[in-house]
Amino acid sequence: MKKLLAAFTVLAMSVTPLVQGAVKNVVLVHGAFADGSGWKPVASILERDGYAVYVVQIPETGYEADVTATRVVLERSGPCVLVGHSWAGMVITEAGARESVRSLVYVNAFQPDVGETAGGLQTKIPPAATSVAPVGEGFLATKPEAFHKDFAADMPQSVTHFMSISQVPIAASSFDAKAKVTAWSQKKSYAVVSTQDREINPELERFMSRRAKSETIELTGSHAIFLSHPKEVAALIEKAAKAAD
Repeated sequence: MKKLLAAFTVLAMSVTPLVQGAVKNVVLVHGAFADGSGWKPVASILERDGYAVYVVQIPETGYEADVTATRVVLERSGPCVLVGHSWAGMVITEAGARESVRSLVYVNAFQPDVGETAGGLQTKIPPAATSVAPVGEGFLATKPEAFHKDFAADMPQSVTHFMSISQVPIAASSFDAKAKVTAWSQKKSYAVVSTQDREINPELERFMSRRAKSETIELTGSHAIFLSHPKEVAALIEKAAKAAD
């Protein structure tokens, strides 16, 4: 009997760390010309399914500032899946090197290699949209009249109108910032490619996800796929979390 109890004790000790280490935290990072509120449909699904969600509000004032804002959240999130949309792919590729990040999810996002820039990647395979323009003081934004077509054509005009007038401009210098590390080369990654994305060419997204060996899904939709297909995006994030347990 004593031997049996001892065996159960050893088993309990070996299982407990696995349970405690389960990934139930998700950190969401928004891209250029948007803010964290766009993640609400995805966040609601994740929270309903028992995940703790953290939404990073990056300032978009520069690459280093955005990486720092993300690291601040990672300091308190615990073991997590780190998710980035669009420009935030650059951000999570560096910030994702933190030990607390167990896997990464790129949603219509840049997946740079060391030394690459977002601007250089865009030049490599240009997007359909040509509506990003200077708005003063070294910042860029999408022209409001083109926002619906180029950013979120599969969403109602009433939604995209407000998104267009509440844009967060991004520092133009961000697109010249070089990636220093590639978290996707160290950790499991996943990717969403939108077939009708006009802000980042779907062919560029496919090239980057193949190079990173990311587990990839393709969805029919716009750059704002997190709004038009939140269930599918949330399901991929949850898959990443479960695989990282």
